[in-house]
Amino acid sequence: MKLWSQYFIPTLKESPADAEIASHKLLVRAGLVRKLGGGLYTYLPLGLRVMQKLTQICREEIERGGGIEVSMPHMHPAENWRQGPRWAAAREIMFRADSAGDGKRGPKEPEWVLGPTHEEVITPLVRAEITSYRDLPKNFFQIGTKFRNEIRPRYGLMRAREFVMMDAYSFDVDDERAIKSYFAMKAAYEAFFRRVGAQAIAVEADTGVMGGSFSHEFMVPAEIGDDDVIYNEASGYAANREKATSALVPPDLVDAAPAGAVEEFATPGVVTIAALEAAPYAVPADKQFKTLVYVGDGKPFAVILRGCDELEEAKLGALGFGVFRAATPDEIEPVMGAKPGSLGTVKGTIKNAAGLAGVFADHAIRLIGNGTTGANKDGFHLRNVNVTRDLAITKFGDFRRVRPGEPDPKSGQPLQVRRGIEVGHIFKLGTKYSEKYSATFTDDQKQQHLMVMGCYGIGIGRTLQAVIEQSHDADGIVWPWNVAPFHVLICVLDPQLPEAMNLAKKLAMAAEQGGADVLIDDRAERPGVKFKDADLIGIPLRLTIGGKGLKEGIVELKWRVQKDVAKVPLAEADARVTAAVAEARAKAS
Repeated sequence: MKLWSQYFIPTLKESPADAEIASHKLLVRAGLVRKLGGGLYTYLPLGLRVMQKLTQICREEIERGGGIEVSMPHMHPAENWRQGPRWAAAREIMFRADSAGDGKRGPKEPEWVLGPTHEEVITPLVRAEITSYRDLPKNFFQIGTKFRNEIRPRYGLMRAREFVMMDAYSFDVDDERAIKSYFAMKAAYEAFFRRVGAQAIAVEADTGVMGGSFSHEFMVPAEIGDDDVIYNEASGYAANREKATSALVPPDLVDAAPAGAVEEFATPGVVTIAALEAAPYAVPADKQFKTLVYVGDGKPFAVILRGCDELEEAKLGALGFGVFRAATPDEIEPVMGAKPGSLGTVKGTIKNAAGLAGVFADHAIRLIGNGTTGANKDGFHLRNVNVTRDLAITKFGDFRRVRPGEPDPKSGQPLQVRRGIEVGHIFKLGTKYSEKYSATFTDDQKQQHLMVMGCYGIGIGRTLQAVIEQSHDADGIVWPWNVAPFHVLICVLDPQLPEAMNLAKKLAMAAEQGGADVLIDDRAERPGVKFKDADLIGIPLRLTIGGKGLKEGIVELKWRVQKDVAKVPLAEADARVTAAVAEARAKAS
């Protein structure tokens, strides 16, 4: 048990000025963390207790899923990363370390970097230590500090420069076994989030910089979430915005028959979809072809969408470019022949078609018959344009952003959208990293093969704050039992009375014997202050002992999630506390 008067719980009445969301405000007001600088936080005693509980539950579930714990350095030789597959994409988010230690700016190519994840460390390690199929599968994990050069840290622990994460890496002999490891970890994640009281949804996700063939994000629904979850409850379909698809384009769609020859017409000053929708042109957005130009690995390529659709940029990762970005107007005109606003991909109109790495069209443009697109001449467009007959398309793909109300790809029913906080991510990496680092094993026929990998991450600090975001009320935090910094709070209203403090310690021992962590509020504060602080820090079960209650022969018992207060006779107090703790533990297991 801990005595509040001898502990450190610096609660605040007011929220910090830079806290934008409820969970960030409560983190600070309830005395869990204090800010050092942008994206950097000190965990105070209550916050640290929650982090330790989250960490232990995570450790237990990952080990149950086959994980073996290790600890790898935070600082990595940059050469390790240069050998890997994602240096070009990841280097901008990484902190660089100056080995000279003199505070001067390091060289353009750093010698050391601080790790955001550890694929570039674990893969060479496994290559050196494991050579036979007999030693596979293996799944190594760690729980430790990571670093990310977050340009705009915000929302407290949600988007920080230094954060605590569980990261794991599985190595298997073939794809089938790698999938088995992947789903074992998915089950471990589900058990972890269930135990900590976070309502996390597994959604299909983009593989992004990590690479690999498929992945799932674990999202906690919250209005301030950093991503959209596209879902349909009836079918069970769920994907993040970057990965979501719909059944908007029927598989048996027949392209519209051309209405006539392609015709050029003048559109002076018209450089937007909206301007072409307006009079005198009156071309609906869903009848326009939108042409965007990007640069992938140093070479331009074009993407075609319907005018009413938005590009989901992450989906361009499926094209295989290591790095891609939007082209600048100066890069576009020499290739296309016109400035943005008059671009198109009708055959024969592109100034330097050979200079393009490809023309990639979203499937939904097939819904357009006899549409309109840019003529690759400033101030001119083309009408009566049809997909099959007229457009120079290298490949079709899914590049658009799905909208709510579109048909679910599983059931055809309308899709819904809600915001979510990403708290975990799992990837089936395949051989992307093992190939770069020559991580191979020998089979029973003495043949060498590349190890098939998976990688997995849980944001421990993010999970802490996500739990608060999902579980709070107007008065403060409402902690789930398993991660509460203390399970039982005993408020002693008259701590100067020896009989009150003796009873508090007696009940504390009963609760501890049942498996609860106990905090005794023995401060010389008014009852109102104690009750407000109790609600703010959110301890699940509160017992109140006062001089008046002792005279009446009762103590008060109140659950944080309930309004009712039970008056318990002193003779029954030990048994009631023991039973309450047992009930809470059973519900949380």
